[in-house]
Amino acid sequence: MNVEYHRRRLQNLRDANDAVTSCMAEHRIGEYLPGQVIYNLGEYPNAFSIAPTEYDEALLQELADHGVGLIHLHEEWNDAQRVLGADKYSSHDEPGLAQFIELVHSVGMKIILYASTGFFEATDPNFDPAWAHPDTHLVELWFDYAKCSPASPEWRAYLLPRLERIMDEYGIDGLYDDVGYDPPYLHDPPLADDISPGPETPQCHSAFYDLLEIVSDMVHQRGGVFKVHVDGAESGGLSNDIYDYLWVGEGIENISELRRKTKAYDPYVVPALDMSRAHIDSEDDFYVHSVPYMQFPVRVDGRPVTGERAFADNVTYRRGEDCFWTRHMRAIKEYYTEHPDAPPAYGGSDSCPGRADARERWFHHFDLYRPMVAAGSRVWIEIAESNLFGRPLPDEVVASLFVNDEMYLVLANYGVTPVALDSKWSWQNRETGDVGQRIELPGQALLYLQRVRAG
Repeated sequence: MNVEYHRRRLQNLRDANDAVTSCMAEHRIGEYLPGQVIYNLGEYPNAFSIAPTEYDEALLQELADHGVGLIHLHEEWNDAQRVLGADKYSSHDEPGLAQFIELVHSVGMKIILYASTGFFEATDPNFDPAWAHPDTHLVELWFDYAKCSPASPEWRAYLLPRLERIMDEYGIDGLYDDVGYDPPYLHDPPLADDISPGPETPQCHSAFYDLLEIVSDMVHQRGGVFKVHVDGAESGGLSNDIYDYLWVGEGIENISELRRKTKAYDPYVVPALDMSRAHIDSEDDFYVHSVPYMQFPVRVDGRPVTGERAFADNVTYRRGEDCFWTRHMRAIKEYYTEHPDAPPAYGGSDSCPGRADARERWFHHFDLYRPMVAAGSRVWIEIAESNLFGRPLPDEVVASLFVNDEMYLVLANYGVTPVALDSKWSWQNRETGDVGQRIELPGQALLYLQRVRAG
């Protein structure tokens, strides 16, 4: 960083501060891994090898070449049903997983593994019914997951050493916590052995916060990443002093709903609209609804999903066709049997069939997004009042500034009517190369702009 870099950055920050009077939020970007990929490994509970193939080597290298920072493995890395010789906290293919982790690290990316501070198989020989209310189980596909209480001393004593062992023995870079949380205030009487450290209300989840703080500290003490998913588009009242990333979108069918619900959450939010249920008009819709809020969608990728996980011989499908996920996976199997050349799906939350241009468009938008969120950048999100434009922004238009040694402006139009804006500064459209102070913003569209200084 030479003198000219600092000169440009300081001038841009001064200009932005002078221009923006008010906005929804202002944030300084620190350590941020905007490119995150949920990587499908295989069709658990069927047996399969985790050891990387040539396909994995090529795909992981391509992801790394585009600047992806984080690979996230879901639960197929472990053996939560104890049908493949392991358990929820160990891999059914230890050598293969070690090789996969080594490969991810060798191309310069981090890797985190699924864990849960709440979900535990109710038929596991180690499960104690005193850990969870009997009416809180999540029963889908092959599993019967109790939601173990964060206020249970016994559950904590069982869980935490196992999470530590996952971090230490596998040499990973953090945990993804699918929290499996059921609020204790919903139950009267409470569990007999529960001890809550504070109030348990819809506004305050004392035991839950305390447990996640312990896990977060454990991960951070090892230099790791802590990523959390609560439910749907919910935050559970959590803030980023506990999590590094909040994953949202499971079960959400409407992309506008996802944006409205999560836009004011603490950074960093990684949205993933549930494409097993949702519909979009264009692949670019994901980015229109996320980029202006300093969010970037997680990419669902990896080995193609075949649907074989819904036909395993070694488990019982507990709800049969009454379960959405069982029906969805069986539909995937049927579809790809009949259409083997169709674009693949890569996960349970992916669409069936897959979308041929999904990876290409993700790379395109990520290549544009990544320089905007370099460390040290400051972001003015959803600008309300400013002198950037000759008139107030229409209600359906959102503008956000991303400022470092370059100044970036993103504009999103959530209406259907095109909008024309005149800016006091000249901007270059980073996709078309057009330059000017007049900005034409189509309906349902996103523009990536970069300030052009005179001379």
